[in-house]
Amino acid sequence: MDDIKVPGAVTFSSLMENSESIGKQRDPAFDRRAYEVHPSDFATIIYTSGTTGEPKGVVLTHGNIASNVSVSTDPFGFDNSDSWISFLPLSHITARHLDYALSCRGATVAYCSNFERLPQSMTTFKPTVFVAVPRVYEKIRQEVERRAALSPMKNKMLHWALKTGKGSREAILRGAVPGSLLWKLANAMVFKKVKDAFGGKVRFYVSGGAPLGLDTAEWFADAGIRILEGYGLTETSPLIGVNTPLDYRIGSVGKTVPNIECRIAEDGELLVRGPSVFIGYWQKLQSTAEAFDEDRWFRTGDIAHFDAEGFLYVTDRKKELLKTSGGKLIAPQPIENKLKANMMVAHAALVGDRHKFASVLIAPNFAVLEEWAKANGIESENWKQLVAHPKVLERYQAIIDEVNSTLANFETIKRFQLVAEEWTIYSGEMTPSLKLKRRVIAERYASQIAAFYADEAVSKA
Repeated sequence: MDDIKVPGAVTFSSLMENSESIGKQRDPAFDRRAYEVHPSDFATIIYTSGTTGEPKGVVLTHGNIASNVSVSTDPFGFDNSDSWISFLPLSHITARHLDYALSCRGATVAYCSNFERLPQSMTTFKPTVFVAVPRVYEKIRQEVERRAALSPMKNKMLHWALKTGKGSREAILRGAVPGSLLWKLANAMVFKKVKDAFGGKVRFYVSGGAPLGLDTAEWFADAGIRILEGYGLTETSPLIGVNTPLDYRIGSVGKTVPNIECRIAEDGELLVRGPSVFIGYWQKLQSTAEAFDEDRWFRTGDIAHFDAEGFLYVTDRKKELLKTSGGKLIAPQPIENKLKANMMVAHAALVGDRHKFASVLIAPNFAVLEEWAKANGIESENWKQLVAHPKVLERYQAIIDEVNSTLANFETIKRFQLVAEEWTIYSGEMTPSLKLKRRVIAERYASQIAAFYADEAVSKA
């Protein structure tokens, strides 16, 4: 920003001064400075999201970023006919990476500064590439289901189309176009409208930044959309693995990119090394030392495994795993994703570390909940009254019961609390990449979490 003064830095406003009059004319001084940059020179400091602790400044060099950009998009074949809307925060390495990678391929990059304007931007700009964090896909799915639920006929049509699409799911996951007449009818009547929400011309749908729930991936596949999930970290510039058009496995984050070496530690943590791995945390020598093992393998903090064909599966963040008092480990994100597959759930935060059982805090999708309450004759003056209503609690208990039926006994959710607030970036519960700030949630809802386990304290006494 121009109001931040750094010795030797050139402000963006001065760089752009008289740019219109100069046009396409080259600036020798600028070109000279660009060519003087070395791979080992600092390119940027990007702060981690700080979901479980304080954010740390990740120092990335020009070599780190370039080594990743040079290999990440090869399998996609992007060219000057492609375009994408850059709407993720530019403080997020995924957005920066995509901007660089697509620009290098000659693609058009358009900027949308406000997430609320994204639907209109997609309709107007019609991108060929759509890259988003899982929460964006979840919100689009929930909006499709919400609108369909307003009309019994549309709701029935959506369920019929998805059931039809499920029969052709394998073809979609292979990248093929199903040939059955029923699928073509469902595509023309329903699936095309879902694709039109993305602008109607997207060739590649990509998800990254957090695990994409299997339920969400399957729902979109049934709607004729294959989401290519990728994985990486700020510290790895960012890409480690990604599904590609020709090498895909649902539920995985694809095969690793060629500039990265990987291995799995004894405790299941993924370790990586390569030219795209960062050099250290800004002014944090101790944190930097702890991030690497004795052989300079970077500790990703993620629990992962490879299948026989080399596809990588990431289970959860190591620090976010819940360990029950009985010694069982619970990965919260897959369970939270199952809950968020229901359109009445905006966010869910599983808790229960060092307790006998898991519980969950749920932030409802209030737009859907209010419509459901109205249809069921439930009156309330505010959200606090609404989330405490017996019929509302009964409805969410049914959602939890459905999810519990898919879980191992030690993973099942025994208690829950609906919160009367929306969790957003602005209110502090979400990171700019729309991940939960678990530390913030644990602090803000400490009394509710304590109430889940109050009888444990009594029994221990």
